[in-house]
Amino acid sequence: MRLALQMAESALGQTGINPVVGCVLVKNGRIIGMGAHLKRGHGHAEVLALQMAGEEAKGSTAYVTLEPCSHFGKTPPCSDRLIEAGVSRVVVAGTDPNPQVAGTGIAKLREHGLDVAVGLLAEEAAAMNEAFNKYIVTRMPYVTMKTASTLDGRIASKTGDSKWITSPASRAFVHTLRHRHQGIMVGVSTVIADDPLLSARGDVPAVQPVRIVADSLLRVPQGARVLTEQDRQPTILLASAQAPAERRAALEARGITVLTCGDGPQVDLTLAMRQLGEREIGSILLEGGGKLNGAMLEQRLIDKLVLMFAPKLIGGGSGAPVNINFDGFAKMDDAITLDRLKVEQFGPDICVTGYPNYKS
Repeated sequence: MRLALQMAESALGQTGINPVVGCVLVKNGRIIGMGAHLKRGHGHAEVLALQMAGEEAKGSTAYVTLEPCSHFGKTPPCSDRLIEAGVSRVVVAGTDPNPQVAGTGIAKLREHGLDVAVGLLAEEAAAMNEAFNKYIVTRMPYVTMKTASTLDGRIASKTGDSKWITSPASRAFVHTLRHRHQGIMVGVSTVIADDPLLSARGDVPAVQPVRIVADSLLRVPQGARVLTEQDRQPTILLASAQAPAERRAALEARGITVLTCGDGPQVDLTLAMRQLGEREIGSILLEGGGKLNGAMLEQRLIDKLVLMFAPKLIGGGSGAPVNINFDGFAKMDDAITLDRLKVEQFGPDICVTGYPNYKS
């Protein structure tokens, strides 16, 4: 099962709104087939493993990281393929998170006489598909907030200088995070200040995330790099209905998608997430400034935080922007706490990952 999980992990960022799944077939103590779902609409892990095993699949045990599907979608049901191949036993890490179909694949296998065990390394399997697990139920994207700051929480100096806060090792890790999400989101102030390309670079497959910019009044500069290469890496602008019509028309003429997210002066971020979910964007890496990060957190739209800290102190008072900025709470008891903390080190930098626990 650990090998199946490793194979599934290798496909993170490549399957769109589909889950990552790995499968290993074992017979007489020997691996006879293995596979991973690599792209939406392409072969599922079980099918690829069966193809590798051929006729040897009969009487084998299949280790699968997610319950085999039992319905027709872009590909035929995997449960049927396992039955037809004569697999005798199936070990499943986790059931399908979709309540409408959860357990149906397992039930089908058992109805046809296969021995099915469920729950081996279930927590690891669920964590790997945390974005899928949310999206399949809510149709809202799973949002990971990533910040890179000094130890005193600054994302730039009082003069606006921000290159570089963290080390090359941290920046390489961030590109892995980018690759594993379907979208990268920033605010227009970040675009104006830094002119980022918002691409995934480094030793990763050439699947680029959609670039998303929260830009209420469509202030994005016409020469901004996020508006380039739309055929390779599309950009979506989240705007208010109050944005000037001529700016919208000019951007749309260049192939830029502009979504109207509310009638107020600011983008309705909850509505924006719903609209992005409708466009089958199931995961977003938020790399915003303090205000956008704070607004998303305040509206409980953040599912996970990745907070990177360089061993630096820069000060700067109110002139140096902070990584998260919102009105805040009157009492410490009301604070948003982080659960399931993980602390890692990248070069000299510390990375704290956690899941927000919003008070009711």
